[in-house]
Amino acid sequence: MKWQHWTIILITLVITASLIMLGLLSNIPVDSDPLHYTYNIVNVYPHDESAFTQGLVFENSFLYEGTGLYGQSTLRRVELETGNIIKFHSLPDHLFGEGITIFEDKIIQLTWKAGKGFVYDRNSFELLQEFNYSTEGWGITHNGTALIMSDGTATLYFLDPETFQTISQVEVYDEEPVRLLNELEYIDGRIYANIWTEDKIAIINPQTGQVTAWIDLTGITDSENQNTNNVLNGIAYDQNEDRLFVTGKMWSKLIEIELVLIK
Repeated sequence: MKWQHWTIILITLVITASLIMLGLLSNIPVDSDPLHYTYNIVNVYPHDESAFTQGLVFENSFLYEGTGLYGQSTLRRVELETGNIIKFHSLPDHLFGEGITIFEDKIIQLTWKAGKGFVYDRNSFELLQEFNYSTEGWGITHNGTALIMSDGTATLYFLDPETFQTISQVEVYDEEPVRLLNELEYIDGRIYANIWTEDKIAIINPQTGQVTAWIDLTGITDSENQNTNNVLNGIAYDQNEDRLFVTGKMWSKLIEIELVLIK
């Protein structure tokens, strides 16, 4: 019968369309399980043991470092090879300095609990502007158009670099939320984040918040003379020479590493 013939044709078309759709969906890129890296040490440079490192940036052959602790918080320009401090700015004693980033010709520095950030001229360290935020300040970086800020939770905030208002936010996860996101660095479309008190770095997809890789830095420095506060913290990237640097709070070394895939 004709209706049976057309029914068979219709079912065939539906099945064919479904198979085509499944094929198209299978081509949509999604992040797989996180990769896992260890490291090789490439170079070791001196680092000021009095620097309670909170933020770290590499630009134009110099390191820029923000340090913390009440009465000891600073902003510095540091010579990589020697560790010598080339330029120095102290924060008021009642402020606890946190992360820094360089956006265009300005340095942006956070503070921990005061809800206050500072904008400096990159060359002179002249204070240009102050701004406020409602969370704690931990780490900060940028993707070229927006600032990216952590506050110690699993949330990353994307801020307008002119108004410092929140544009969007994303929750970082690897099966479950990844909390204690600390110092940040934006490298090749991914956010690298120290996890406070842990010897590892999360590599994060900024669109989804998914951790796409972990860097295990266990054993990268001796811990004999460190207290519980002198933890891994500080990620800097030399884009011109593809060099990755890490350090920690009151560490005597700044270490250049290369990543080694283990999974």
